[in-house]
Amino acid sequence: MHVFEIKHPVAHSADDMYALVARVEEYPLFLPLIEGLTVTQREQAGDKEVLIATMQVGYKLIRESFTTKVTLDEQAREILVEYLDGPFHHLENRWRFLPRADGGSDIDFYIAYRFRSRLFEHVVGGLFDRAVQKYTHAFETRADTVYGRKPIVGAPSASHHGAEQG
Repeated sequence: MHVFEIKHPVAHSADDMYALVARVEEYPLFLPLIEGLTVTQREQAGDKEVLIATMQVGYKLIRESFTTKVTLDEQAREILVEYLDGPFHHLENRWRFLPRADGGSDIDFYIAYRFRSRLFEHVVGGLFDRAVQKYTHAFETRADTVYGRKPIVGAPSASHHGAEQG
């Protein structure tokens, strides 16, 4: 199982960062490896919005798609992504956006995944690992583009756990 966690300070507000990450249709514009994303279903579940989204990823000759359930909880500023179908055996992704006193926020990002096929893992595992590690930076850069660049206070902390046999 691959696990990557980071709590990363950004100069943008928690509300702005939540809104940016919640706009999943825009991911192909700025995230590594993502070539397309289609929201196939969108509904309200109480005070949360639930999406079913299919993402197309690619690198050179390799193309794959996978479908996830995305739960958007605007009040809590949390996003949960649960795996439904595709090349993974397991995929779980969580985002939390925590306000800071300086007007910025901390992005708390967690992803755990394992590919179904060992061959696929061997071919794209390292590439996917590197792309995932660049995601928080890609979102921060996108926020600078959308909301304007702001000075940052604080330093990131990250942990990455490599592949485990499971």
